[in-house]
Amino acid sequence: MKNEILFRKFLLMPAVLLIMGLNLSLFPCTVAVISGKATPDGRCLLWKNRDTRSVANKMAFQRGEKYGFITLVDAQDKNLVNAWAGINTQGFAIMNSASGDLAESTEGMDDNGRLMREALGACADVLDFEKMLLETNNKRRVGANYGVIDAQGRACFFETSSSSFVKFDANDIRQAPQGYIIRTNYAFTAPRQNSGGGYIRFERASELFETARAERKLGYKFILREAARDLTNEKLHSYPLAVPKTSDLSSPLYINTNDTINRNTSVSVVLFHGAPDPNKAYLSTMWVILGQPVCSVAIPLWADAESVPAPLGGEETSALNDFARALASYLYPDQRGHMSQYLNISRLLHYGGEGVLKKLFRIEDKVFLETEDMSKVWTNKRPAREDIQDFEQKIAAWVYESLKVTFPDIEIQE
Repeated sequence: MKNEILFRKFLLMPAVLLIMGLNLSLFPCTVAVISGKATPDGRCLLWKNRDTRSVANKMAFQRGEKYGFITLVDAQDKNLVNAWAGINTQGFAIMNSASGDLAESTEGMDDNGRLMREALGACADVLDFEKMLLETNNKRRVGANYGVIDAQGRACFFETSSSSFVKFDANDIRQAPQGYIIRTNYAFTAPRQNSGGGYIRFERASELFETARAERKLGYKFILREAARDLTNEKLHSYPLAVPKTSDLSSPLYINTNDTINRNTSVSVVLFHGAPDPNKAYLSTMWVILGQPVCSVAIPLWADAESVPAPLGGEETSALNDFARALASYLYPDQRGHMSQYLNISRLLHYGGEGVLKKLFRIEDKVFLETEDMSKVWTNKRPAREDIQDFEQKIAAWVYESLKVTFPDIEIQE
């Protein structure tokens, strides 16, 4: 009888590992927490490139047990059960990367997003989140690297399973000598070593961060403009943005983006720019790119607005996300088999003569400038909710109209 049971377990094990592997392959992300010690302006940062098959993403404002918060959600999640990144009115922000090597069962990651939604509504800071994890040990189903920051400047990762967690502090020189911590889709404390994923992305992000830190430019613009949109694969010696490419669109060059930071499955970017002062949590900013990073523009949001601009929200899907998906279809024109992993680099670099990125950056530069000017005003005087709402709406609407004018032949699918 004992041998029969062991035999059955042996037969089931490959299936269990396959399911875990499939789960992991659907939810890869590149993430980081950065201490204010490592940034030019002294404000901590929290970054996530979200990768998933849920390509329709949008933003939502919700009210939790104690606090209101804005979140990145799947458009099909009508009841807003899961949050995939967000920030609340206390300046507490959270995001995650799935880590299947921490999952303790085939259902071991079912609560990854639900836990973040609950934390945003109940936690004022990182200490509250740590307390929540202690209280929910053996009561949750998660396998994730949770990144969190707060208005007090704390910046941590929690490698979390259903029954336990391990904390990594970006402000601790012993754990983070350079002041930042990067994760992809494996945990340093996982019981099954080398069973996660994202090793190539981890190495590339580490190299980018090391250079940026040394040059004192590890700020929010660097992450949004360079790290989040990186298309380099050093294993293949592929540096598509660093060398001139043929402009002959009749003989295009393609690159495989399955292992780059900007992946073919990247559906959004969130970058949290922490509060400059514990007493000014309202200045904590959530930058969001809805869509593949090389297909859209970063837009700022603040939890104190207690709403999200129409182009980022929407009843069904987000207008800005719809545009980005249409542009992605243009850049990935061949969807046969694994060809969906191949980006037409010739189109990216030469669209309209100057290329897609230069056109996006021209729009984004104005967003950065307008936001910096408004932030200076708000630093001296806390804005009314209506003022934040008005600024967000104007920026988002202008970006959407600018994209349509700049890319007139990109047709949004209804």
